Amino acid sequence: MSRPDLPALPVVIVGGLHADARRATVARLLADVPGSVVLHHDLATAAAGTVVRTVRDATGVLSAGEAPLVNDCACCALREDLVPELRRLADAGGTPLAVVELWDSVEPKAMAEVVTAGGFTVTGVITAVDPALVLPYLGNGDDLAEGGLAAAATDQRTVADTFARQLEYAPVLALAESLPGSPEADDEDRELLAQLHPTARRVPLGHVDPGAPPTPGRPTGPSSAPEATPEAAPEPAPARSELARAALAGFDVEAAAAAQHPACALLPAEADAHGVATLVWHRRRPFHPERLYAALEDLTCAAARSRGRFWLADKADTLLHWDAAGGALCVESAGPWLASLPDAAWEMVPPVRRAAAALDWHPEHGDRCQHLVFTSPGLDRDGLERLLESCLLTDDEYAAGRAAWQRLPSAFDAFLEV
Repeated sequence: MSRPDLPALPVVIVGGLHADARRATVARLLADVPGSVVLHHDLATAAAGTVVRTVRDATGVLSAGEAPLVNDCACCALREDLVPELRRLADAGGTPLAVVELWDSVEPKAMAEVVTAGGFTVTGVITAVDPALVLPYLGNGDDLAEGGLAAAATDQRTVADTFARQLEYAPVLALAESLPGSPEADDEDRELLAQLHPTARRVPLGHVDPGAPPTPGRPTGPSSAPEATPEAAPEPAPARSELARAALAGFDVEAAAAAQHPACALLPAEADAHGVATLVWHRRRPFHPERLYAALEDLTCAAARSRGRFWLADKADTLLHWDAAGGALCVESAGPWLASLPDAAWEMVPPVRRAAAALDWHPEHGDRCQHLVFTSPGLDRDGLERLLESCLLTDDEYAAGRAAWQRLPSAFDAFLEV
């Protein structure tokens, strides 16, 4: 919510590892929303101990400065510096839109929450994408540090998992095709993007040269207005572009966070088109920990992207998060299954989580289930299903009951740092 003591200043966040696509998106917003201002923190200089901040509009750079690192973390410096800069911009007045252009590997979720906590209204979150680069980035398991993209010395993220989160968090994807030096996107590229984030609003940018200065919109101040005559009718205000409308459409930070939480994530549905398929695998029987562990490499490499929640027989109370991209898998605890909580604790659970549990509810197991989604070009659906089924408890193992399941070898303790 906005703070009443702050002047109104709509804020849109534009991010993405596709730097040329991101710059093209920002250039289009500057052209489409006259008077808008862009704030950008360049984290490339973090190794030297500073973060470089620039504030610019359609005419060029308005101000520049440096912010010192905070706890050797460039992203922390961004958090500390961004809200005061927005406050100064709001106090000055007259800015119809503040565009926060994130540096390459900065994730929009954290910054949207920082801006909102600072009392400002985030009206949109946009991830800029070059459709031809979606599969190469999803398949890139390199550490960000290898490409000079780490936001801190301790940053252990990869290109693939960072790109996946940037893509899946934003409700709006700005599609920048035919960029200089980029290959042409085809139907498979566009279909992969559509299946990875089917609920996203996809906005084509058209032709934008990210290296060219933005073209300012028609001046609207009094000094530029033509002299009025009795016969002259006022010129109508130019209609907003689709991108500008998306930037100002509104954004719910809490709903966006819930949509990413493993317990209630809005996962893609079954699909198969243009050589790209999405398999949704949903079962009511727990995994055998050793057999699943033995199959992890094959499962991780079976798809460009896989995610969801799963249930291990020896950890009946723990909801586990599956998150894979670029040939690397992250498995972590996402808290308890609701079925493992006492009734009194349910009142402390967000309604969206209770609703998600109700959809999965089983008379015996509650919300415990397997819900994994695999998306990829050339997906071997039959082979993948057979492999997943082989990792479940057999009929005899299942019939032995929970006391016997608890005695199964705990193959995932190293993953979960138990």
